Amino acid sequence: MVRCSVYRESDDRAVIGVMGAGVARRPSIRRCATARARSLTLASLAGIGLAAYAGFQVLGRVAGTTGAERRQILPGDELVGSATMRTEHAIDVAGEPRELWPWLTQLGWHLGGYYTPEWVDRLLFRGNWPSLDLLDPALVRDLRAGDLIPDGPPGTAFFRVATAEPPHVLVLHSTTHVPPGWERYGAAIDWTWCFVLDRTAPQRTRVRLRLRARTAPWWLTALYRAVLVPADYVMAMGMLRGLKRRVEGHHPPAASGRDPLDEAAYEMAAAARQPRPRSLGASG
Repeated sequence: MVRCSVYRESDDRAVIGVMGAGVARRPSIRRCATARARSLTLASLAGIGLAAYAGFQVLGRVAGTTGAERRQILPGDELVGSATMRTEHAIDVAGEPRELWPWLTQLGWHLGGYYTPEWVDRLLFRGNWPSLDLLDPALVRDLRAGDLIPDGPPGTAFFRVATAEPPHVLVLHSTTHVPPGWERYGAAIDWTWCFVLDRTAPQRTRVRLRLRARTAPWWLTALYRAVLVPADYVMAMGMLRGLKRRVEGHHPPAASGRDPLDEAAYEMAAAARQPRPRSLGASG
């Protein structure tokens, strides 16, 4: 095997000394240099990718919030004990809580939507309709505990209203968001969304969204932490930004042409759903 070493003569010209059999050729040197450059580039890209992923892990957990907010006990925390995943996001909106509240009451699949970015719906949830940019009086609801908010067609995922304290607190609870067929492998998820609307000044509301979830078995927990926590920065913050844009846009309410929720159809589908998702929550 030919090994090359490079040294410099007094006239600063690089001279290649050959050790072993054969004569070193310039193409071999160029190949060595190219290989080293490629290795450095790949290492740099890997480092950038890991740093970006770590950043999204942090943003997916706490973007927009303060330490004091994250330490505060909120309504609905007791519904999911020993949570394996928790994220919290917040944003300031120019408006009163009573102006924001109706936007939360028309949440739902094929209702008002979830105010996430349109590209998210087109790319990931092609069965969704675009989120409404206005309030539709036919879709705005007087939410109460026990009401259903759909997250898909009848027989699929939905939320139950656990707490509704207009115009400040809305807690949604679900055990139905396990992907179809995964129950046979023991997959289960018990989770809550808590929306808190705090008036911090005239025409200024602090909107907080906390997610608490308990998942099983271990591989589902690992998958959710690896994938959904970073994604929650895009989804949750996208929702809050979408809500902010709509409230501050002050569009007058108008009919959207969408039908109000057929709650009876969803209730019948939920009652017939087999197997029933098992709750993993622990009170207290």
